[in-house]
Amino acid sequence: MKFCIKKRNGPARIGELIIKNKKILTPEILFLHTNRFKSPGFANILISNEKDIHKKPILQIPKQFVYPKDLAGKIHKNNIKQNNEFFVIPANIEILKDNLLENPAYLFIISNASQILNHPKNFIDFIIELRKKIGYQRLIYLPSIGNPTNFALFTYLGIDLFDSISAIIAARNNILFFSNVEVNINELNEIPCSCPSCINLKNDPSKMEFDDILAHNYFAIFNEIKYVRNIINYGNIRNLIENRVKADPNLTAILRNLDYNHYDYLEKRTPITGNCKIISTTKESLLRPEIRRFQKRIIERYEKPKSAKILLLLPCSAKKPYSFSKSHKLFREKINLCKNPSIVHELIITSPLGIVPRELELVYPASLYDIPVTGIWDEDEKNLIRYLISKYLRKNKYDKIISHLPLEINDFLENILNKPVKTCIGNPTSNESLKKLKEVLSENVKDLNEIKAQNRYLEDIKGLASYQFGKTIADKLLKNCNIKGKYPYRKIMHKNVQIGMIVFERGLISLTINGAKRIFNSDKYWVDIYDDFTLVGSVFSPGIKDADEGIRQGDEVIIIQKNKLCGAGVALMSGEEMKELSYGEAVKVRHRI
Repeated sequence: MKFCIKKRNGPARIGELIIKNKKILTPEILFLHTNRFKSPGFANILISNEKDIHKKPILQIPKQFVYPKDLAGKIHKNNIKQNNEFFVIPANIEILKDNLLENPAYLFIISNASQILNHPKNFIDFIIELRKKIGYQRLIYLPSIGNPTNFALFTYLGIDLFDSISAIIAARNNILFFSNVEVNINELNEIPCSCPSCINLKNDPSKMEFDDILAHNYFAIFNEIKYVRNIINYGNIRNLIENRVKADPNLTAILRNLDYNHYDYLEKRTPITGNCKIISTTKESLLRPEIRRFQKRIIERYEKPKSAKILLLLPCSAKKPYSFSKSHKLFREKINLCKNPSIVHELIITSPLGIVPRELELVYPASLYDIPVTGIWDEDEKNLIRYLISKYLRKNKYDKIISHLPLEINDFLENILNKPVKTCIGNPTSNESLKKLKEVLSENVKDLNEIKAQNRYLEDIKGLASYQFGKTIADKLLKNCNIKGKYPYRKIMHKNVQIGMIVFERGLISLTINGAKRIFNSDKYWVDIYDDFTLVGSVFSPGIKDADEGIRQGDEVIIIQKNKLCGAGVALMSGEEMKELSYGEAVKVRHRI
């Protein structure tokens, strides 16, 4: 047996499982095959005691998965079953062992998952603790409870395998599975489905028998698991989860427990960059790990341009990045007319991110999100923005604050800002508003020392570098540098040597070898490869001796060998994974010495 992770999207992953030279993509469904319940022809992997059924991979695992949830811990321990391939363990966090990482099994089967599913906190705590104990390389199988509404969420927890048992149980109860709902056939006037099972019944639910319902449910779970794999590959699993959990309050409770109590688990596995739009339509979006990380870095790492004395608060725009929108082009036009534009610093107010400094607008997720625009702000959004601005202004000081925000935003920020000058009259892009913005800016900058644009460019990039790497590395990286190029494409230069570059597609600083040399002794973002490893193309995890555990997928990293710098590239997995996994591409090398 061999298992290799091929694609990551948060904790969710697509893996390639090889059983007896046959490849299976995970997450996947194990279809039960017995004399009573025949597996469908499209099944990719089976649970059965028979052999060579349709010449498909078969898992022959212990028959007994379910133990009563209220059995004493001692009895649970006695019921743990182990061999060289499978480890059957009850969903009881108290009996998880620290030595599970050394357990020879590659597949961990949760025996009584259905009993704890209705206890969201216990369920989440157990799954996450199990994943931490067994590491990234092993697979987790969650029997009996997988269905189309929960596949996305459970995959996001790190579950790799499900089965067809829930489809059989549902069919016994006349329940039809759909992507985000379960429906009893007695509640239907017509069949809302065109799967091969339903299409032959001529739209008459009364003709559906057990075998018809089961066949429909098999198609439903098979289609959904393929859809989940496609979404993981595309990088958009969280959007699907927030849509699916609406159908079930218990699933919503599980997601909220996950977000509130296990941010570190999610953040460690969430990429720094992304190319899929975040659709923020639910309260759950406010707690997405990429959004919380963005907020934390602004408060903890980012520093405003030193020469900026005037803070200008602006509303967000529908188009991202903001600078490309019609409204922000109008704002920029008025800023440029004030005769000292480089002394003005723009801060965009938005939900769910809260605050976005202009120089971070290309950074994911600020560069790629969408929200319903209603002009209505709920209390969670208001409190979030008030909190973030308060924390931001304690660290970043300005001589004056100008608020070009609509009335509904100004109202809930009134007691946070220190005597702001308000310039918005009705709509921020109205002629009256823009005229007042120009006048107020011109009046407030006229007595301040003029700041050269080139100096401000460097300070903006330093703010980006502090967000990306932290202040210490930012200072080393940008020392005695200047900026060339037209926004959004900028080059960081030291004399005639390029240190790094910002491109629109990533929004972050990409390092050259000379940039990597500058941060070589920073003790962060490093990957140490074995002495006998030849750096030719990508670095694969078997070649990695050690790595900074602070590395996240998408980070810029430096590659070290024998205590010497030998390359720079982009991380394709977290630093923790690099150290643990025995398969997989870990670093895409961009430059070599």
